[in-house]
Amino acid sequence: MNYKNSNNAFKIVLSVGDESGVGPEIILKALSSNEIKGNIEFILVGSKKNLQNTYMHLKSLGLENLANPKTLQIHDLKISSSDSESKSSYGDSSFHYLKKAIEIVKQYPNSALVTGPICKKSWSLAGHNYSGQTEVIAESCGVKNFGMLFTAKSPITGWRFNTLLATTHIALCEVPKRLNTKLIHSKLDLFKKFCITYSEKPTLKVAGLNPHAGEEGILGNEERDWLNDSLTAWYEKNRDIRLLGPLSPDSCWHSSAKAWNNKDAEKHDGILAMYHDQGLIPMKIIALNYSVNTTIGLPFIRTSPDHGTGFDIAGKGIAQSQSMVEAIKAAIELTKNSRLLNTH
Repeated sequence: MNYKNSNNAFKIVLSVGDESGVGPEIILKALSSNEIKGNIEFILVGSKKNLQNTYMHLKSLGLENLANPKTLQIHDLKISSSDSESKSSYGDSSFHYLKKAIEIVKQYPNSALVTGPICKKSWSLAGHNYSGQTEVIAESCGVKNFGMLFTAKSPITGWRFNTLLATTHIALCEVPKRLNTKLIHSKLDLFKKFCITYSEKPTLKVAGLNPHAGEEGILGNEERDWLNDSLTAWYEKNRDIRLLGPLSPDSCWHSSAKAWNNKDAEKHDGILAMYHDQGLIPMKIIALNYSVNTTIGLPFIRTSPDHGTGFDIAGKGIAQSQSMVEAIKAAIELTKNSRLLNTH
């Protein structure tokens, strides 16, 4: 299917993710939301039959606010394994949905990619050995310096809460081995580029790796041995940024909770976390269902809900769609800002 002759509306290409999870449900719910406004053209990549079956099933449960697949533009991708209901077949399908969605979004400068949740184990069973969608997208775009950023806009204050991960889907014991000055500088460069779309002189915080940021070597050596000097060296070249850290991880996000709930609280523009759970636990607690996963450093904006496949509640009609709604809204806002900077 070729979309090059479509109108000039802003396009969101949406891969449905693992169809045995809640992806199809939250997509149909989100696309009926009155929170999504403007001249938006959606292109869904997945199984039309699955989306139609999901719609009919949810209607049978009494759900009303759903987008009807008959009214949606769907790239009905046929996967050889899709007739099977094994984990590997769902993994294979979701992988190829993502690859096709990337191919489509590359056709338009006025577009963004939103991805439904996938199961990494199912990908592995299907022979697709990637740690996540982020890595597939970066590889497909030939991008080596990219970042996994979680962002959320407070419905209370309008403040945008940003947490960037220095390392992503790796075992905790591997984190100290991966961290180094080059990596920290590359992530701070990405973070600066992102945050200046909102602030002329952003304030960035950096969490320490160890409890109490090492306590001068008593609780860990990384801060003392190289991280302190690394941050100083980066700041010397980026005086237009207010840089704080390394800070004790147990209190680093305290100001984020205040800024999320109080318009008068002191604001910051972003926090760099050293590893996945260090950043994601406070992010999800503070922002609840408003948190969105986005990949920065790509030639287009990519967002995703911040949750997984929800296999345990799939088909029950109870999956919340707010994070998918926020992912779509963020894709629109962030693309607008990136175009202003001529980066998209």
